[in-house]
Order: sequence, then C-alpha cells, then structure tokens
Amino acid sequence: MRSFWFNKLSVIFGPRPPVSWLLLCLVSLLALIAVLGSSSSNAFDSVTPTPVPDIYLNYRRLKEQAAVDYLELRSLSLGASRQRELGLCGKERENYVPCYNVSANLLAGFKDGEEFDRHCEVLRDRNRCLVRSPKDYKSPLRWPAGRDVIWSGNVKITKDQFLSSGSMTKRLMLLEENQIAFHSEDGLIFDGVKDYSRQIAEMIGLGSDSDFLQAGVRTVLDIGCGFGSFGAHLVSLKLMAVCIAAYEATGSQVQLALERGLPAIIGSFISRQLPYPSLSFDMVHCAQCGIVWDKKDGILLIEVDRVLKPGGYFVLTSPSGKLHGTAVGKRKRNVLTPMEELTQEICWSLLAQQDETFIWQKTVDSDCYASRKQSAIPLCKEGHDVQSYYQPLVSCISGTSSKRWIPIQNRSAGSQLSASELEVHGKYSFIMICKPGVK
Repeated sequence: MRSFWFNKLSVIFGPRPPVSWLLLCLVSLLALIAVLGSSSSNAFDSVTPTPVPDIYLNYRRLKEQAAVDYLELRSLSLGASRQRELGLCGKERENYVPCYNVSANLLAGFKDGEEFDRHCEVLRDRNRCLVRSPKDYKSPLRWPAGRDVIWSGNVKITKDQFLSSGSMTKRLMLLEENQIAFHSEDGLIFDGVKDYSRQIAEMIGLGSDSDFLQAGVRTVLDIGCGFGSFGAHLVSLKLMAVCIAAYEATGSQVQLALERGLPAIIGSFISRQLPYPSLSFDMVHCAQCGIVWDKKDGILLIEVDRVLKPGGYFVLTSPSGKLHGTAVGKRKRNVLTPMEELTQEICWSLLAQQDETFIWQKTVDSDCYASRKQSAIPLCKEGHDVQSYYQPLVSCISGTSSKRWIPIQNRSAGSQLSASELEVHGKYSFIMICKPGVK
C-alpha cells in the first residue's frame, strides 16, 4: 500500500519523475547539508573553551604574586622602620674583612699586637654593604680540578709578584695568563708534600699517611697554611684540614686556600683565643708559621693545648730546630729546653724528632695535671669552656673535666662517628628495627 506522500508526488511528477528532477533534488540536499554543517561548526567554535595554560607558568605567576604580597604586607607592618636593601660597597672597601681594621683598632687604643686581632665592638656602628667581587672574578673550577688550578684574577697576586718570588715560582706554575696551577709535588720543606705527610705518619708510628684515620686523626688545624698544599693533600686522604692564618692585604694565604676549595679562616696567635671550642682537633700543624711558641710564658702553646684533643699531636717544623756544626747535643739541649719545660707543664711528651720536625703528643690521662708538682700553669675554673669566641688568651689548662675528653685512639675507626660519640655532642642516632615478616 502506497503512502499518502508518495501518491502526492506521483500526481505532481507523474508515475516516473524525470532523472533531471532527481539529480536536482540530490544537489539541493547536498547544498543544504553543507550550509548546515558550516553554521554548526561556527557555533561550536564559539562555545569551545580556551586552551588551559601551562601549569608551571601559572605556578610561577602565583609564586611571584605571593612574594609581592608578602613584601607589601611586611612594609606595612614595619612602617617607618622598614629595612632597606643593602647596596654595594665602594672600591675603598674591596679588601674589607668583618671586624678587622688595624687603623681603627689603633685609634681605639689597642697595641702590643692586639691591633691585629679582630675587634667587632670597634666597627659595630658602620654602615653595612655588600663587598664587591674583584673585577675579573670568575667562578672557581669544580672539585677536584679547582683544588690544583685557580683563576689568577680571583686572588690578589699578580704575575709579576709570582715571577719576583724565587721560592714561590718553584711551587707555582702559570699555565696561562689567567690561571695558576699548583704542582702536586710543590717542594714543601722536603722532597714534596706527599713525602712530608708520609714522614709525619712514620714518626707517630704509622706505616703510611693513609693510616691517619685508623689512628684517630680526622681533623687537622694547619697554622700558616701557605698555599694550602699540605691541607689539599690531607683532604685527598679524607681528612678535614682547616687553614688559619693572619690577614694579608696582598697574597693572603686564606684567600688562596678558599679559592682552592679548602676551609680557611683569618686568625692569629696574639691576644685572643681561636674561634674553636676546646678539644676540637686531632692534630695541630705548624710548618714555618713564624710563631715563637715559648714567648709570653707559653700562653700561645697553652692555646694549642686547649683546641687539641687528648692523645692528639702537635707537629712543629721549623728551621730553628735544625742544628749544624760541632757540639750538636749541647746546642740542641739549649734550643729545646724552653719547649721541654712548657710541654712538661701541660703534660705533653716529645714523641719523635727528625730533621727539622718535632712531634709532641698530648696526654690521654686527665689526672696527669693533678700529679704535677708546683705547676705554674693551673687548671681553668669550672665553666671556662662555655665562654664565647674571641675571648682573651688565658694561662690555664681547660677541657680536663669535659665529657668530650675522649682520647682520639679510643674512637671508632673511619670517618663516621659512633652513637656514643654523637651522644657526647648532644646528638643521638636512631636505629630502626623491623620484625621478621613486617615490611
């Protein structure tokens, strides 16, 4: 049965419509579909959401906005007392060292060597600023290359100064115009740093300097470290070597050591204690450091005893100890008598002597000081060790009643501290114990 609409079309177009009419209807239908598709596509595009911006960029914007908001709130809370940003110092303060100014110290009345110490109270009210880096300063080379090669523009030593120093040119070599290289064998006192270090190890009864850690030697205070070559060698043995030297406007030993990536600090044995707690170092080393240890009634040697741990070593290498000519024994006795008297007073024993090098060892028995007869060097009062740094030098022996009085030979081998050693310093190690079958 034919539908009503089919009968209508049959009446209009006849029982069999022409082919041209069918083609015309087909073309009209396709055109209608194209028009409707384009319009719907435009409408869809108009409602499509915008692309999501990158999350990282949004996070950065939020972070920057939070910082701006914080600074605005901080400025409102501070009001008139708002802190200003530090500016750059002038060229006249290029060699500025905090709390160190010889001229200001002299004007303040310091003398007899105290003007060369650091006095923060003299410079307390000075304007603060950021010290400029040298004009040609470059970032140091990465370790370990930076240990042996530094940029010449980073230190206050010119090429002419290198060439004019006969002893220095034997130890330093200019690779290029802008670099300074340190020889691995820099001729320090003996045939080289490695031979010198090995000699010290043999003098204290070790087979090699690689056995320092097994003997309890981990930390070394190097006084007057020169170019830092001895400290650099000790670092290669996994020891912590700290350089301390007096301030020098040109060619600072501290500056050279820092550029080589070695710990260093400006300090001098004059009138104040070193900025280290008592019983801090396993070895104190002085190679031609220019200090007369027996002057001022031995107060400088007492300061070494303060920072030296029980059983630790004091290594002194000085040309004044090398004797020539006849009557060597008598002359040697005259030279060592002041040091022998002082070392006996502070319970040190002369462990070994070879050529220009002398090694003393500090006692491990704190009762040694009480057994002395009429000693001129008393024990310090209780609580002396808790004083702040840069205190005046004292003529008393400290650390004997401290819980940190632990002989270096009794500590755990290696570079790791044991649980009992950490506890002495107020630190505690935690060990997690898991039951079998529990993850």
